[in-house]
Amino acid sequence: MDLLSDVVAAMRVGRPHYARGERHTPWAMRHPSFAGAGFHLVLEGRVWLTPSDGEPVELQAGDIAFLPHGSSHSVASDPGGCAALLPPTPLVDLRRDGLTDRGEAGVGVRTTMLCGAYLMDRARPHPLLAEMPEVVHLPARPGRHAALRGATELLATELAEPRLGRDALLPALLDALLLYMMRAWLDERPGGDAAGGWSAALRDPAVHAALQGIHGAPERPWTVKELGAAAGLSRAAFSRRFTTSVGRPPLSYLTWWRMTLAAGLLRGSDASLRHVANRTGYASEFAFSAAFKREHGMSPGAYRRQNTSTGPRVDLP
Repeated sequence: MDLLSDVVAAMRVGRPHYARGERHTPWAMRHPSFAGAGFHLVLEGRVWLTPSDGEPVELQAGDIAFLPHGSSHSVASDPGGCAALLPPTPLVDLRRDGLTDRGEAGVGVRTTMLCGAYLMDRARPHPLLAEMPEVVHLPARPGRHAALRGATELLATELAEPRLGRDALLPALLDALLLYMMRAWLDERPGGDAAGGWSAALRDPAVHAALQGIHGAPERPWTVKELGAAAGLSRAAFSRRFTTSVGRPPLSYLTWWRMTLAAGLLRGSDASLRHVANRTGYASEFAFSAAFKREHGMSPGAYRRQNTSTGPRVDLP
């Protein structure tokens, strides 16, 4: 996998969830925080989104608001909506996944939205996701992010008229939408490379080459010298540059990524402990178990039982 795909695959839990909402002005809704990322795609009308600690953001037809941290927020038909007085409603009610919520009958202007939720392993947030703002506003600008716009149009088409294959297509399109939203933010991040952080590291050829090596072969017994050679830098110069960009020394990041990958394998597959150990660069199950317990605070077996016995834990009001 490439680095962005790796980040998403390691943090995602289960499948994406979605709901289509229709409201007639005036209206307002309050969404509590949750362990994941979410979005609002305005299909028709206009919406005002207000973060828990921020100014209202106006969303017009075609606009997307991406909430990478699952932060609490409200959406309303006007910036002064009374959402704060309403009971909290999950961004997407997983018990009614995929349904169209029309709310109470009204006579005002109609607004139609697609809302989605991606459950994430928040115990180990990836630095790329962690540095994203509370709300990423992606306006529907002509000529910008054609692939993202194409994905939204396909989603709208599938939702408008149920057809054969819809149940398989929608999760795939929602997964694609997540990656396109993250790509769009990377492309338009304020400050670009000068802003620093992990997103800038992806555009640094030397650091990117080392990250590709780690993610492409996490089982390899990497040394700082070998990673520096892959980056085309001396050991000392590479270590400084990598640590500044990524926020961790090279071998510290290698261990962190191995344990993140291991958690994903334990949570999302029935791979044996030996296979997970080999995949993450440990010669024995004992050595892997000791490293995993240091990082996660529990044994691999306990982690698997806790995260797969009843499925991912989701708090719904």
